Amino acid sequence: MTFRNISLWVLRLIAAYILLQTLQFKFTAAPESVYIFTTVGMEPWGRIGTGIAELIASVLILIPRTTALGALMAAGTMSGAIFFHLTTLGIDVLNDGGQLFYMAIAVWISCSILLFVYRKQLLKYIGKG
Repeated sequence: MTFRNISLWVLRLIAAYILLQTLQFKFTAAPESVYIFTTVGMEPWGRIGTGIAELIASVLILIPRTTALGALMAAGTMSGAIFFHLTTLGIDVLNDGGQLFYMAIAVWISCSILLFVYRKQLLKYIGKG
């Protein structure tokens, strides 16, 4: 395995791990998650829908043939999360020290790099490659 392949798997695993480990809070209606989605006016449908999208994105990221699609989904979802942190929620939500915000940034950066590397794969899905 080359350094490039190892690096790409590390990026996949970072994104998928963060996305998957936050699902328990969304799907169990943890108070923090309910607070976040209530604050942005998207409770409960936004919480559940985001959880489903993040679950699908995580699986797609980990399958080499669909990494680009998963990265696109996750980057889009994290763009929304970052937007709400910067406009409505703030960086520090319920005294978490910015942990949720920084995890969203980590997923966004990982997925942006994956999108760049796998851009030809993405073009195949939209019929341009």
